[in-house]
Amino acid sequence: QVQLVESGGGLVQAGGSLRLSCAASGRTSSSYAMAWFRQVPGKEREFVAGIRWRTYYAESVKGRFTISRDNAKNTLYLQMSSLKPEDTAVYYCTARAGDVLGHASQYDYWGQGTQVTVSS
Repeated sequence: QVQLVESGGGLVQAGGSLRLSCAASGRTSSSYAMAWFRQVPGKEREFVAGIRWRTYYAESVKGRFTISRDNAKNTLYLQMSSLKPEDTAVYYCTARAGDVLGHASQYDYWGQGTQVTVSS
C-alpha cells in the first residue's frame, strides 16, 4: 500500500502562486507514475499534470504549472503560477505502478485532497 498526504492548498488571488506538496509513504517506488488531478463539485476528476520519466500537462495548465518530484524525500510537488479563478478545485495527488495515464480510474492510490481557491 501507498499512503499519500497533500498539503499547501489555500486561498490566493488571481495571478498569484501556490505550491502543493504530496508526501508519499509505504510501498513507494521512484518508478511509479505520480500525478495531480483536480475536481469541482458536480464534475469528474480531471488530469492536471503527471510525471514518471518525463512530465505531462493538461492544456489548460501548460506554461503555468510545473510538476516535479524529489525521490529522496518521497515527495511530489505542483508549482502553480498565474492562477485563475477556474483553477479553483480540490487537488488530489495520485500514484500508479506504470506509466502516466489521463483518467482517474486508472490510478491505484489517492490522497485526501487539498482545497485551492482562487479569488477574482
